[in-house]
Amino acid sequence: MILINLLPHREASRKRRREAFYATLGASAVLGCLIAGAAFLWYQAQISSQQEKNSFLQSEIKKLESEIKEISTLQAEIAALRARQQAVEDLQGDRNLPVHLLNELVRQLPDGVYLTSMKQDNQTVTLQGMAQSNERVSELLRNLGNNSPWLVKPELVEITSTNINLSPRDQRRVANFTMRIGLKRPTDAQKAAAGAATAASAAVKG
Repeated sequence: MILINLLPHREASRKRRREAFYATLGASAVLGCLIAGAAFLWYQAQISSQQEKNSFLQSEIKKLESEIKEISTLQAEIAALRARQQAVEDLQGDRNLPVHLLNELVRQLPDGVYLTSMKQDNQTVTLQGMAQSNERVSELLRNLGNNSPWLVKPELVEITSTNINLSPRDQRRVANFTMRIGLKRPTDAQKAAAGAATAASAAVKG
């Protein structure tokens, strides 16, 4: 016996396929929304975490900046204290400068040279005097430049020849001179002596 199906099975099959397609499409949409929502939440969490880190870093940077300012202030105060200490040491040492100056002039003046005036302006001393010859003045310059730990950079400002009367019948030709010299402070002299001692010790070891 032959059975014949007269129902519209093709329309029913197409309907089932459409329903399956729409169901799959809906499930895909829901799944996509869930994935997008999860990704959004994850990114929001990452952004929040990064913002917290940035806030922490900014607060630490502000702390460091304030500490740096405090260090700069301390360094300025230390520099000011050192400058004051140096000024006090210079003032204490300057009290003995006239003694050192006179001692050195007595030691370094060659025979035949006489000083007539002396003027000190800070660390510069101006000397005026007479010498029996120009050679005596040159000898004085060499002595002051090479043999004195307290006097530096002697400079001849002026030298002129003139005659002086020793008696009504005796005249002598002399050289009038003016020169400038630098005067070391005791602290500078001590530093120079320490540097020379260090160099000598290194040379001996070498």
